[in-house]
Amino acid sequence: MKRSTTGVISAEQFRAFACNASVRLGSPWAFVVAVATVLAWLLTGPLFHFSNAWQLVINTGTTIITFLMVFLIQATQNRDATAVHLKLDELIRSSKARNIFADLENATEAELTAFKNEFSKLRKAGAAVPEMAAPLADAIHKAG
Repeated sequence: MKRSTTGVISAEQFRAFACNASVRLGSPWAFVVAVATVLAWLLTGPLFHFSNAWQLVINTGTTIITFLMVFLIQATQNRDATAVHLKLDELIRSSKARNIFADLENATEAELTAFKNEFSKLRKAGAAVPEMAAPLADAIHKAG
């Protein structure tokens, strides 16, 4: 990984690294390597008399890997969520939907609660009117 001119990796370099790492570490081969590592560790147990140091090796290794993976997973999840939000915002903007729903992930809790209450009332009103509820039920049944 190259360093930026300031001596710290740039956001773009970290993004590229995180995406590449998530693809490689989420592969079947990475899983096979992980299983093989655990099996090798288990097989060495009798050699080291199942000592505390032997146990510490796997505990320390898995803790470090888990700690680092949390950041990689979070980085890729944040990017994926942002991309999905932007795609939805574009669909909302280009459709007959109210544009107020674009960028809703940045709404306040009060705004989200107001929208939730509005949709709850709409759902209840639709369920009370059979001719409105039937097409929705059909659509849900076909999708499922």
